[in-house]
Amino acid sequence: MKLGITIFATDYAMRPDDLALACEERGFESVWFPEHTHIPTSLRTPPPIGTKVPRYLYHLHDLFVTLTAAAVVTRTIKIGSGICLVVEHDPILLAKQVASVDQISNGRLLFGIGAGWNAEEMENHGTPFQRRWRVLRERVEAMKRIWAEEAAEYHGEFVNFDPLWSHPKPWQKPHPPIILGTLSTKGLHRVVRYCDGWIPTGVKMEDLAAAITDLHSRARQAGRQPGEVPVSIFGAAAEDAVLHRYQELGVERAVFTVPSREREHVLPLLDTYAGLVRKFA
Repeated sequence: MKLGITIFATDYAMRPDDLALACEERGFESVWFPEHTHIPTSLRTPPPIGTKVPRYLYHLHDLFVTLTAAAVVTRTIKIGSGICLVVEHDPILLAKQVASVDQISNGRLLFGIGAGWNAEEMENHGTPFQRRWRVLRERVEAMKRIWAEEAAEYHGEFVNFDPLWSHPKPWQKPHPPIILGTLSTKGLHRVVRYCDGWIPTGVKMEDLAAAITDLHSRARQAGRQPGEVPVSIFGAAAEDAVLHRYQELGVERAVFTVPSREREHVLPLLDTYAGLVRKFA
């Protein structure tokens, strides 16, 4: 099983390039960075966990600047968006950003995506909350066209453009793995329809086996192999018993969270988690 690290890369935490290099040196398979462009002060939408919006959510560096910084100082570790809020991006620009990072990293990008939970945040970007999943699907479909075709065009309800040229194309073919994060099992049909993996958020351990069975069943019904939609667990507990259970369930990747703090607080945690790499990777 692959082991990775994720951090909310803020302006007061350990630098993302330093973190990525430290993770690579310790043998982790991947390093992941979440995204929020901002948090509206209205706070009408409650956070998915707790009652207060954590400070780190509105102190994040730009996601693609962060990914690039991590990519240029490393050579082997995979660099992941965990997750990119696709509904807050122009798809033509996002397709170029994804392809550029994949090229600069020599094909090490893992493109984790999601629709997000903060209604006001996405509405500030012009996406109505109730239509967010339709917007996400169209933008993913449009980006796939841009990545695969020399003169790509797409005509949908929310994305519409005539033939265009856009380079670079991704290093990975046909594109980096697209891994969908969802807050429940309701999005499994989306994973199978247009993604290459699943990040189950908010799914309890006792429900995970049934959820993975459901995912695999849906994959087969869609003419895909279960291995084409592997599962990555974020916020994994750094416990042998938990990680063994993930292995038994066929989980591809477990990702540990480190806090948005300075390197003297983060590096000891990486050293501790590195011992698990030697056990499970």
